Formats: sequence, C-alpha cells, structure tokens
Amino acid sequence: MKPFIVFLVLLISLTNCAQKKQPLLGETDFQKELNAEYKDATTSPLTDKDRKQFEGLDFFKFDSTYIVTATLERTPNTAFFNMKTTTDRVSKERIYGVLSFEIKGKPYKLNIYQGQDLMTKAGFEDYLFLPFLDETNGLESYGGGRYIDARIPNGDTMEIDFNKAYNPYCAYNEKYSCPLVPRENYLKTRIEAGVKAFKKN
Repeated sequence: MKPFIVFLVLLISLTNCAQKKQPLLGETDFQKELNAEYKDATTSPLTDKDRKQFEGLDFFKFDSTYIVTATLERTPNTAFFNMKTTTDRVSKERIYGVLSFEIKGKPYKLNIYQGQDLMTKAGFEDYLFLPFLDETNGLESYGGGRYIDARIPNGDTMEIDFNKAYNPYCAYNEKYSCPLVPRENYLKTRIEAGVKAFKKN
C-alpha cells in the first residue's frame, strides 16, 4: 500500500474515533461527573437501550441563587422509621435534623435524614440524605421529587446546593427501589436547579 493511502486510512480511523469519543456535556464539574457515571455501563442506572443513545442529562442552568446556607437544628435520638419506597422494600431512616434557609428572601424548612444501613458502611458513616419535592415536579423535573447528598457538618450550618439535585434511579429504570420523598419535605416554590426530568427513548 502506498504511503499516502496508509496515511489517509489512519487519518480516517483517527477522525472516526474522535467523533465517537465526544466529550460529555456539562456546565459544571457535577454535571460532567454525573453524565460520565450515567454513560459508563458499570455505574449507570439507565437501561441498556437508553445508555447506548445517551449523550447527557438535561439540567436546569446553573444558578447561584440556589446555593444556600442553612441552619441545622439537630434532633438527637430520634427513632428510626420505615421510609416507604417505590417497591415493597422499606428504608430505615431517622430525621437527623431540620434545615432552615431562605430562597429569594422567603423562609423554608426541610428534614434531613440519616440511613441506618449506611451508618455502618465504610465511607458513608457521616452520610445524610436530603430528599425534596417542589413545584417543578411533573413539569420540568421528575414527578417523584429529587435527592441531594450531604455529610454531617462540624458546626450548625450547612451549604445546600440545589444545582446538585439529582433524580432517583427509578426515574430511569423500574428495576430500582427508591425512597419516596416524605410530604413534609415539599417546598412550595420552583427549584429551577439540578437535573430535569429524563426523556426515555
């Protein structure tokens, strides 16, 4: 094969590879990391069909308005209860505390939860679970509400970044069992931040 033909074949091959390995979409590190996780077959909650066509999740535009500093009122020794899920399974949770904060000048409160099982799992001993509902549910965002991951703070304040709100795995795949957001964690406002509803193929 003539050198020019060899060069042309290599160039076409490299171009095709570059087109197949397009960078994942995302405005922030959180968005890029979540998109990478959902594209990877070993970590993705997506069905095989949806993952093969996956290019990136749909997010609200990043908005610093939805990064708030909340006061944490701890509720020590609260009993664990059976948080309902989308299946017959229950999740053993307790209210770790109550978060008080403001969005656009209006006050809100959310319960933040601690899971019994995760308390004994290495790396998750200080993990807290913040599920919430808001007025975008069933419209721009997933109807069942969204989650935010958190860690036990040293002091009595916590930063809540609603831009990092993500959907339960059930929003993508019915094989998962996901905790249902308690009604008391409903915010009577539109949280236009975080992951939007997923449009299945």
